[in-house]
Amino acid sequence: MAGNREGVDDRDPGDEPTTPVGEMNSLADNGNQTRWFSPGVGGVGAASFFSDSGHEIATSLLPTFFTSVLHGTAAGLGIVEGASDALMGIAKLIGGPFANDPQRRSRLAVGGYLGTAIATGAMGLVTNVWELGVLRSTAWVSRGVRSPARDSLLAQLAPPAAYGKAYGLERAGDNLGAVVGPLLAAVLVGLIGIRPAIWCAAIPGAFAALAILVAAREARRLPQGERQSHRFNFSALRNRGLARPLVPITLFEFGNTATTLLILRVTQLLHSDGRSLVAATSLAILIYAAHNACAAAVAFAGGHWIDRSGPRLVFATGAALYVLAYGGFALGSHSWLFLLAAFVLAGSGIGLSETSESALLARALPDALRGTGFGMLGGVQAAGDIVSSVTVGILYVAISPTVAFAYAAGWMVLSLGASSWLMMTDSSTRGVV
Repeated sequence: MAGNREGVDDRDPGDEPTTPVGEMNSLADNGNQTRWFSPGVGGVGAASFFSDSGHEIATSLLPTFFTSVLHGTAAGLGIVEGASDALMGIAKLIGGPFANDPQRRSRLAVGGYLGTAIATGAMGLVTNVWELGVLRSTAWVSRGVRSPARDSLLAQLAPPAAYGKAYGLERAGDNLGAVVGPLLAAVLVGLIGIRPAIWCAAIPGAFAALAILVAAREARRLPQGERQSHRFNFSALRNRGLARPLVPITLFEFGNTATTLLILRVTQLLHSDGRSLVAATSLAILIYAAHNACAAAVAFAGGHWIDRSGPRLVFATGAALYVLAYGGFALGSHSWLFLLAAFVLAGSGIGLSETSESALLARALPDALRGTGFGMLGGVQAAGDIVSSVTVGILYVAISPTVAFAYAAGWMVLSLGASSWLMMTDSSTRGVV
C-alpha cells in the first residue's frame, strides 16, 4: 500500500514513478500473498452494492414506466438515457481533478451517493416525460461526481499488486446490487405498484453513504499528501501513455448501449410471444437480474485474472463477448432461454471490461493524477454512451431493432480489433506477452 500514500512535492505529478501502460500485460501477480482486503476496500464494495440496489430498482421499471405510464417512446427513452449519460460524463470530468485531493474525496463520494438516492426515488413522483428526464439526469450527475472520488479512494486503500482484485470486488458489488435491485423491483411492483416501487429506490442509497464513510475513515488514517490543484492536467495523462489504450475503450463505449434498451427489447419480444405485459415485464426483469449476477461473478474472477495477465487481454475478451450478445439481440428470438443467453454474454462482457478499465488507470497513474484520469475515463465512457444510446434508440424505432443492435455490435468488433492490434504491437516492440 506504500505506493499509494506518498506525499506530493513540487514535481509534475505525471513524473511520479508508476507502471507504464505499455507494460500492463507483462505484470505478474507478485502480490498474491499481500493482504488486499480491508474494511475500507469492503466499504467501497458495499457502497457500490447498496447504491446499485437502489437505482436498479428504478432502472428495471423505467422502460415500462416510461412507455406505458408516461406514454413515451423507445426513441425518447434512448434520448433520456443518452442525455443523462452525457451529463454524468461532464460531472466526472469536472469532479475528477477535485478527486486528486485526498482530503476532498470522501465528501465528494458521500454527497454523490446521497444525491443519486434522492433523485432516483423522486422519479416515482413524476407525471411527465420531461420531469423524469430532469430527475434521471440529476441522479446521473450525482453518480458522475462521486465516481472519480470513489475510484481514487479505492486505489489509495488497496495495494498496487491487487488492484485487479480490489476493482473486481467493487464491480462485483455494483453488479450484485443490480441483481438485488431488479428482484426487489419484481416483488415490489406486484405488491405496491410501479410508482411506490420506484420511491423505495431511495432507501438503499442511505446505506451506501454510510458504507463509503467507513472507507473514508480508513483513508484518513493514511498519510495525506498536499492539497492538489484542480486544473485538468491532460498533458500529464498523455505523458503516462493513456492515449493508446483509450482508443479501444472509446470504440467499446460507442457500442455500449444503455441496458434499458436491452430490457425493452426483451420485454417486447416476450410480450409479442403471447405473454401479458406484466408477465413479460417480470420475466424480462428476472433475465436482467441473471445478467447482473453473471457480471458480478465475472468481474470478481476477472479481477484475479487482471492481476495475473494484465488488463488488455481481459478487456478484449469482454468486447468479444459483447459482439456475441448483440448478435443475439439482433436476431430477435422469442425464446426466453435464447434471450437469457444473450443477456448473460452481455453481463460477462461488462464485468470484464469495466474492471479492466479501472485497473489499467489505477496502475498507470500516481495518486495525484488518478482523479483526473478516472474523470477523463468517465468522460470517454459517457460520450460513447450517448452516441450509442441515442443512435440505437433512433435506429430501433426508425428502421428495426435488428439494425440497431447490429450497429452496436459493429463498434464492439472495432474495439476488439483495436485491442488485438495494441497487444500485438506491444508484444513485438516491448516483448510483452
